[in-house]
Amino acid sequence: MIPTLEWLPEGINFLDQTKLPLEETYVLATDYKQVATVIRDMIVRGAPAIGVSAAMGMAIGIERSTATNLADLTAEVAVIAQTLAETRPTAVNLFWGIDEVRNLYNELAAKNTPIPEIKAAVVAKSQRMYDEDIAACKALGAHGAALMPRQGTVLTHCNAGALATCGYGTALGVIRAAIEAGHQIDVLADETRPFLQGARLTAWELMKDNIPTTVLCDNMAAHLMSKGRIQAVVVGADRIAANGDAANKIGTYGVAILAKEFGIPFYVAAPWSTIDLATASGDLIPIEQRSAREVTHSNGRQMTPDGVGIENPAFDVTPAKYIAGIITERGVLTAPYTQSIAQMAEAAAAIA
Repeated sequence: MIPTLEWLPEGINFLDQTKLPLEETYVLATDYKQVATVIRDMIVRGAPAIGVSAAMGMAIGIERSTATNLADLTAEVAVIAQTLAETRPTAVNLFWGIDEVRNLYNELAAKNTPIPEIKAAVVAKSQRMYDEDIAACKALGAHGAALMPRQGTVLTHCNAGALATCGYGTALGVIRAAIEAGHQIDVLADETRPFLQGARLTAWELMKDNIPTTVLCDNMAAHLMSKGRIQAVVVGADRIAANGDAANKIGTYGVAILAKEFGIPFYVAAPWSTIDLATASGDLIPIEQRSAREVTHSNGRQMTPDGVGIENPAFDVTPAKYIAGIITERGVLTAPYTQSIAQMAEAAAAIA
């Protein structure tokens, strides 16, 4: 399994995804501020991995606090949460991870739990979330495998694999599960400009698993679809609204429109934690704007004229009408999504 992130006695160890595929190096974060930098700089990325990273950032911040009373620690927890929350606005898993640990902290603090016990509890919580993410991805993959072609080519955009999670992956987890079930699948990976997550990351991890993979430029999908080269599309998501609209890496919306035009099923694979019931539609999802340098430069070399205007939204939102199914660890959601998402939420609440 690819070690995306790991809690160690000395800190949280992150595989530096900015250096892949040429270097496999790690960054050790020893406090919450360093975790925030790791998330902001995309050393770790992918909504599920960001969520668990944020939880571990909360945990390491609390564990290493020098506060000697609950009032001071509670004030510090608010600062830790705010620092992490300001890193990347689109992925709802970030806020989910923060809230999971903060809610546990608040519950224990309200009971005047001794500080050493609180520290142990939040660290254990973040480590459970790591294990739960891997289990969720494997369950999600099992639900989605049957939707993949028995034999054929699947297109994916960005990286929603083991690198975007704590292991196994969401969109790539579906592909892995289908192959494990005997499907004969090869993968087309969009390069995913400007950060090249497909070319650098998806290709790297699928090749490690000996899954046949071909990288294509983002503007080549329509041509290949028109030639019957693609049988399904599966992508991840960073936030899914209550009506099924899904935010994913920039360029996903265009792929979805093309898939609809050519009659190719377009699936979104994401854990339940990516579904934001408080956001009614995709119009309300905040879209992160990233540095112009990601567009103007490639491998440190300037590619555009000085002074030219640059747009660099990190995500776009695919309307629910283009999505054939949303694959989660709880099952596959289908249209009308407002109804199916609400029903799944109600079912989960009843069990809880």
